[in-house]
Amino acid sequence: MRQALVGLLLAGLGILPAATSGTERVIALDALRSGLAFQPESVRSMQADEFANPAQLWLDRGAALWQAPAGRSQVSCAGCHGDASQSMKGVAARYPRVDTALGRLVNLAGRIDACRVGKQGAPAFTPESDDALGIAAYVGSWSRGTPMAVSIEGASRPHFEAGRELYYRRMGQMNLACNHCHEQNWGRQLLAETISQGHPNAYPIYRLEWQKAGSLHRRFRSCLSGVRAQMWPYGSPEYLDLELFLAWRAQGVPIETPGVRK
Repeated sequence: MRQALVGLLLAGLGILPAATSGTERVIALDALRSGLAFQPESVRSMQADEFANPAQLWLDRGAALWQAPAGRSQVSCAGCHGDASQSMKGVAARYPRVDTALGRLVNLAGRIDACRVGKQGAPAFTPESDDALGIAAYVGSWSRGTPMAVSIEGASRPHFEAGRELYYRRMGQMNLACNHCHEQNWGRQLLAETISQGHPNAYPIYRLEWQKAGSLHRRFRSCLSGVRAQMWPYGSPEYLDLELFLAWRAQGVPIETPGVRK
C-alpha cells in the first residue's frame, strides 16, 4: 500500500525522461547540499553531538577492532598503519577507486577487507555486520570535513560510465531512475520525507528507520526495493560502479561519517 502511494506521489511530481551524458552535471557544484540539510533539526543535532549520535556505538567498536590483533598474522590495523587519526586522515574521500594490486574497483569497506584477508590472514567481514560497519565508520570518521574527491580517469573511467548509466536507468515495476528523485525533485516532499540530492558523504550512517547503522549498499537495496526492482548482493559490481558515480557527483561535499538520518 505504501509503495503504491509513493508511486502515485512520484507520478504527481512530474517525472521527466532521464537525459545526461559524459561528465555533464545536472546540479551545479555550488548548489550541492549534504543530505543532512534536508533533515529536521532534531536529527542534525543528534549527528553533531557525539554523545547523542547513536553511531558512536559503532565507532567505538571500530576503534577496538583497529587495535585488535587478528588472523594468522596476529597483526592489528594499528600494527601496520599506526595512529588512524594521522594515517587515515582524508582517505575515505578518495574511495571508491581502482586498486591496481587487486585489479578491480573497491570502496573503503572493500579495501579494509582486502587488508584483512591479505595482510592479517583473517576472513573478510560479513557485509552489514556490526564489525564491518564499525571499522568502516571508524576509518571513515578520520576524513570528516574532507571534501569528496574521487578519480574517474584511467582504469576508473569504465566504472564511472557504468555507474552513470545505472543512475539514469529506469528500473523496477515503477519504472523509475535514481535521478527522478534526487535531481528532478530534490527539496520536495514525498510523504513525511524531504527528498535529498542523494549524496554518499555520510556512510556508514545510523538511520532511525533502521534502528542501527547501515552501509550505502543497504540504502541502494532499500531504494531498489521501493521501486520494486532487482536487488544485487552487497558488494556487487553494480553497487560499486554506482557508488563511484555518486562520489564523483558529490565532488566537494564534505565527509560526515558516520551520519544520522531519519
